[in-house]
Amino acid sequence: MKGIKGGLLYHQGKFFEDYAVLFEDEITLIAHSNQINHREDVDWIDAGGHYVIPGLIDVHIHGYKGHDVMDGDEVGLKAIAKGIAENGVTSFLPTTMTMETKTIEKAIKNVKKVMLQIHDGAQILGIHMEGPYISKAYKGAQSEKAICLPNMDLVEKYKDMIKVITMAPELEGSKAFIEALSLDINISLGHTGATYEQATEAIRSGARSVTHLFNAMTGLHHRAPGVVGAAFASDCYVELIADEIHVHPSLFQVIAKIKGLEKLLLVTDCMCGGGLAEGNYELGGQQVSVKDGSCTLSDGTLAGSVLKLNEALRNFDANVTDELEKLLPLVTLNQATYLGISDKKGSIDVGKDADLVIMDRDFVIQSTFVKGRKVYEI
Repeated sequence: MKGIKGGLLYHQGKFFEDYAVLFEDEITLIAHSNQINHREDVDWIDAGGHYVIPGLIDVHIHGYKGHDVMDGDEVGLKAIAKGIAENGVTSFLPTTMTMETKTIEKAIKNVKKVMLQIHDGAQILGIHMEGPYISKAYKGAQSEKAICLPNMDLVEKYKDMIKVITMAPELEGSKAFIEALSLDINISLGHTGATYEQATEAIRSGARSVTHLFNAMTGLHHRAPGVVGAAFASDCYVELIADEIHVHPSLFQVIAKIKGLEKLLLVTDCMCGGGLAEGNYELGGQQVSVKDGSCTLSDGTLAGSVLKLNEALRNFDANVTDELEKLLPLVTLNQATYLGISDKKGSIDVGKDADLVIMDRDFVIQSTFVKGRKVYEI
């Protein structure tokens, strides 16, 4: 039995001083330290006055430290999982790119293989399939030659693995595609030239979210509200890359007020250059330059990010008026609820997985536990 004490424990939406949490692979007890700190059967960990928070969940990430999900490499995927644990991430959705079907299938099969193994890193929850059913005009850093119309062939083969599909709802056959899958898979609108009306119809048909809000989609205009307008007018979830590059930080407060914090999902959209020095890398078969925290193709198009999820939380916290205790769900419970796993993840509660993080006041991760196993310590 392990226990963490001596920190500010985040429980039921608030921070508690002098509280401790006991855990094995699941959380077994939460109580005032005075009630349990005498227990000799507990291997105690002193949080040193730092925050004790639920493990962070990233639902949109392509790579880290030189490895890419699309490589379809077992060692590489484990390296991604281990690397992002340094950022407090305890579970994630490896995210594919718009590439040839055989390359996508190779990546998905690799994810499934690693999911079944015990490794020293963040837990894999499934796949986020970004494309290939997207708009050529709004492809961003996705490969145009692999873009195609929605079809069930690929999805049906890996329906048990795919948790999110990013797609353009204006494509032919999209409505039927969304209606057929929305009960089992989160359909997210992204890389799309949809009008406000088309996006709204997709949401009504079952789409539940919008991928990296504002980026690679029709923007908000007073005579053409676009996908952004549809996102603001509905109760769908929205992803936000809070690196202060993809979206101006002054908009963070605006988004929070319009959407409400419970529908915001902070994501990284991190590519393989994350955690490494500036230089040239590859994303989806295309060369990407990383400089001053920005990832771009040769024509200047933004191509993912090198953002860390704890830094996304820090950036958001610095630009909104809400207290940190209100913002933590943006990287924890919101994602768990979105994925339908809030009974096991997303908060520190008895019976849930012991996905725990010790984080200091500067948002630097001190320790990360995945199902009770320590996978990172500073």
